[in-house]
Amino acid sequence: MAMQLGDIASLIEGRLNGNAEVRCTGANPPRDATATEITMLDDPSRLDSLKDSLATAVVTSSEVDLSSVGLANASQIIVDDPHQAFAKIVSTFRPPVEAKVPAQGIDSTAVIHESAEIHPTATIGMGVSIGARTRIMPGVSIGPHTQVGEDCLLHANVTLYEYTTIADRVIIHAGTVIGCNGFGYRQESGRHLPTAQLGYVAIESDVELGASVTIDRGTYGATRIGEGTKIDNQVMIGHNCQIGKHNLLCSQVGIAGSCTTGDYVILAGQVGLKDHIELGDGTIVGAQAGVMDNCPGNEVYLGSPATAQREQMQIMAVQRKLPEMRRELKKLRRELTRMVDQQNSTGSSPVQSRATTEDKRAA
Repeated sequence: MAMQLGDIASLIEGRLNGNAEVRCTGANPPRDATATEITMLDDPSRLDSLKDSLATAVVTSSEVDLSSVGLANASQIIVDDPHQAFAKIVSTFRPPVEAKVPAQGIDSTAVIHESAEIHPTATIGMGVSIGARTRIMPGVSIGPHTQVGEDCLLHANVTLYEYTTIADRVIIHAGTVIGCNGFGYRQESGRHLPTAQLGYVAIESDVELGASVTIDRGTYGATRIGEGTKIDNQVMIGHNCQIGKHNLLCSQVGIAGSCTTGDYVILAGQVGLKDHIELGDGTIVGAQAGVMDNCPGNEVYLGSPATAQREQMQIMAVQRKLPEMRRELKKLRRELTRMVDQQNSTGSSPVQSRATTEDKRAA
């Protein structure tokens, strides 16, 4: 599907600065947008977020200098509410799928390679494609317009929501849920209303996901799991996250929305990341650490809030001395109390008493 920018501007009732006849094939966030796709800038002060983007056009609330971020030839569509407008564009290119109860079995529009094996209790939605030698076990549910590559293995009761893309040689263990809505809400009149949940999940080649893993769809684009990454049981990954290549994510890791990890990152058991965290290549985070700030790569982080290993070891060394320091503090308090009591009883300080005694001896 393709639309001219002039038609898109009319669709969202925006003002177009650029060539109305330029054809657009899709809509994605800045980092994912291709040279034929449109993207969004929700806040002009965040213009740097468009750096390295290839987008052919930008939806924004006010005209900005795109040449400063390498998009001098990109068009702009000016609207009052970029989020609302962009959601409408995304919905046009990737229409939301109505939640209908599917019939068990394979939809007539699905394209299944003849060498793939599908258990009779699996449910395959409309427009699904499944590659060669892929095996689908009992109770698997694959939503509409999902793509599953070659040599994949989906164990029992795996659920793939609509528009999920699975590359080749991916293994997904039992009970894992891919592509459910992200945990995003806005408050209006005292009520929590859901924000746009129009994205999808993209899993690259040679990824393995453990049992009961949950990965939320992106807001507009993809939540992405990089090539070769291995994810343990009961890991939660929020919307818009970009997980790098060859990561190791251990059991019960929780990653909030819009986090980014580099390549060869290791997160030990029960590590938690707050939203919008960036971890550099080769970062290692120790068990039960809570990451509250960005972490440069090739370093080990421990503790909550997580800090570099050297700093955390110093903190731990001080913590081990706390019982001894407490005993010393109590001893000092007792000594101070004794001295104050002595002062009150004699009407002079201990220092003055000692000085008077020494004066008498000298006389």
